[in-house]
Amino acid sequence: MIIDCHGHYTTEPGQLKSFRNAQLKAFADGTGAAPQLAAISDDEIRESIENNQLRLLKERGSDLTLFSPRASGMAHHEGDFAVSEAWTRECNDLIYRVTQLFPDNFIGVAQLPQNPDTPIESCIAELRRTVGELGFVGCNLNPDPSGGWWKGRPLTDPCWYPFYEAMVELDVPAMIHVSGSCNPNFHHTGAHYLCADTTAFMQFIEGDLFKDFPDLRLIIPHGGGAVPYHWGRYRGLADMMKRPPLTEHVMKNVFFDTCVYHQAGIDCMFRVIDAGNILFASEMLGAVKGIDPETGHYFDDTKRYIDALDIPAEDKRKVFEGNARRVYPRLDAILKSRGL
Repeated sequence: MIIDCHGHYTTEPGQLKSFRNAQLKAFADGTGAAPQLAAISDDEIRESIENNQLRLLKERGSDLTLFSPRASGMAHHEGDFAVSEAWTRECNDLIYRVTQLFPDNFIGVAQLPQNPDTPIESCIAELRRTVGELGFVGCNLNPDPSGGWWKGRPLTDPCWYPFYEAMVELDVPAMIHVSGSCNPNFHHTGAHYLCADTTAFMQFIEGDLFKDFPDLRLIIPHGGGAVPYHWGRYRGLADMMKRPPLTEHVMKNVFFDTCVYHQAGIDCMFRVIDAGNILFASEMLGAVKGIDPETGHYFDDTKRYIDALDIPAEDKRKVFEGNARRVYPRLDAILKSRGL
């Protein structure tokens, strides 16, 4: 089985965007009016998935995607907590409907109702709802809900601990994933995403998070940002700071995905990072949707890059399936219940 751990619903029916626009307008106007999401039929959801993610998933040879709402659409810096909570609930409920219509191909991962002015404890209820009631297997955790201004505390700060405690209790991992950037210095997918991935890793080096939470599991997407390609820098910094070796200090709890859109980048990643810390992913349909003129293939057809690697078959099995089942134990339980 080939499991893609990083997929977003970027082809949502238009009613969702209309709802969001109305919601933010009501907040800006101060009317207090709560808009209602217009009805979305099962057929509309089927059409949005079958003609896009499902078609490409089958064409590219994958089987199952861990599916979450559009990352740039989380926009935790927009509105207040009540706005974020209502928006998040609608987005997660729509993901749930996708998983019910296509149970063999999509399993849910939750958006969280984060807000830069609200403690992270406010998100625990939605995590419990999506995991306990909707059968989701993980969540996306935004390390910068201020939208590119980085006004909050590092991920290693105790202010995050109540949420980590809930994650450990529920036995679910989080993908560290920022949303859109309202800072004009940082393009959201070309800079903000990759900077956040790299920043999170450096925070983990500086802190002692995994001493306090030895069972916490976190996925850094987009190939780990700059980390695999500057591994010597981070090893050296850890040494200068008198931290333990990265294999002990961080990499028992942190995993990278394969959303790297060229062969040379994937080759480097696999030379540097142990195969047990890499999860297959494509971010489809995500940041880079076009065809690479140098290869004639889609940039985000990342399975092709893994297939081309000269690594043991067992390592490929880990990356394509085994690691995801280990990092997402609720996913493993679902698959075992299906005889897979």
